[in-house]
Amino acid sequence: MNLETADSDGVTIVVVPVERLDASNSKEFKKLMEPIMAQNSKIAVDLAAVRFMDSSGLGALLSCLRVVANQQGDLKLFGMKANVRALFELVRMHRIFEIVSTQDSAVEAFK
Repeated sequence: MNLETADSDGVTIVVVPVERLDASNSKEFKKLMEPIMAQNSKIAVDLAAVRFMDSSGLGALLSCLRVVANQQGDLKLFGMKANVRALFELVRMHRIFEIVSTQDSAVEAFK
């Protein structure tokens, strides 16, 4: 997995390029996020490619949110497929994360 990053108006956009964020790759995801989180306090994660997520994927994102929040930053999610959004709502993670539909709305949410 290679996380693609870009800057948009001071917000670091992280594109997750895999269809599954689960037990098979969630540790790798967290490891790849470490240097990104160390250098950036405003992060928006693009989950458009992710078609399936399990509790390990949720846990990895939650861990990243905690790290960024401890550095007085924030992490927002965007581009979720309906079934991934349903999982977040099922376990009430939509109350913890700010979830928006597009990259532009994610960047705007930081203002």
